Amino acid sequence: MNDRLKNLRPRRPARQRRTLRAPRGTACSPVACGFYASDAAGATATAPAAAPAVVTSTATLLTRHILRDGEIVLLIVKPSLWTIFFNCLPALAVALIVILSTILWAPHHAHLGIEAGFMLVACCAAWAILAWTGRLYLLTDLRIVRIVGIFNPQVHDIPLRKVARTRLVASFHERLWRLGSIEIIPESDHWPWSVWQTIARPRQIHETIVRAIARAKQGGCYGNGY
Repeated sequence: MNDRLKNLRPRRPARQRRTLRAPRGTACSPVACGFYASDAAGATATAPAAAPAVVTSTATLLTRHILRDGEIVLLIVKPSLWTIFFNCLPALAVALIVILSTILWAPHHAHLGIEAGFMLVACCAAWAILAWTGRLYLLTDLRIVRIVGIFNPQVHDIPLRKVARTRLVASFHERLWRLGSIEIIPESDHWPWSVWQTIARPRQIHETIVRAIARAKQGGCYGNGY
C-alpha cells in the first residue's frame, strides 16, 4: 500500500531556465539578451534617430546662400594677412606721436600716453582683423563675386560676360611684399566696379580671371540670363 502511494506522489513541475541577464550598467548583445533582428522588426517602439551633424564650413554657406544651381566655383581668395598690418599703420603713427608728446611735455604722466597709444593700436588691430575676416573673393564659371562686411556682409557680383576689362595694380607697400590688387571693370554702369585688394600671387590669379572671362564670352559656360 505504501509503495503504491509513493508512485502516485505528484512530481514538481520542471523549472524554466532563467535567461542570462547582463549586469546593471553594461550593454548586452542581441545573442546574450535573446533579442534578434526579427524581433526588432515587430517591435512598436523604436529608438530615436540620431540628429544630423551641423556643417558650418565655408563651402556649405556659399552653396546655401550665394551660389546658384549648377554654378561651379573656380577660385576662392582671401586678402593677404598683411592687410591687417597696413590698416594699422595710421593708428601706429598716431600712437607714436601721442607717446612722444606725452614724454616730452608731461613726463610725470608718460604712462598715461603710453597706455592710450597701446589702447588705440589694439582697437584698430581688432577692427582690422574683423574686416579681414569679413572679406572674401570668389570666382565662378558665371560671376566674379566680392563679399565685404563685418556684421552685415554685402555681396557684389559681376557676370563674366559683362566684364569689359581687368587691370592689375599695386601700390608701393604692396610691391614690397609682392602683393597686388585686381580691378574688374564692367561694360556698363549697371554693374558696380569690383576690386580684389591686397592679394597674394596677383599675377597668377589675374591670369585665371582673364581665362575665365574669355571662356565665358566664347560660350564655354551657360547661365540664367547671362
